[in-house]
Amino acid sequence: MRNLHLLRSRPDEVVRTLIDKGYRGDENPEMPLYEGPPDYEQLVNDLFACDRVISWW
Repeated sequence: MRNLHLLRSRPDEVVRTLIDKGYRGDENPEMPLYEGPPDYEQLVNDLFACDRVISWW
């Protein structure tokens, strides 16, 4: 399964652990939205290419 993780802020230790261990065995691309404006074309492509989208505050 492929899970896209949208990160609105820098992930703390708890979020990092949940992503790393909670979705183990899956492909987990991340889109760090806190680093500035995202590449919207890449974001749309990733949204359609992934099975799930998880948004982290």
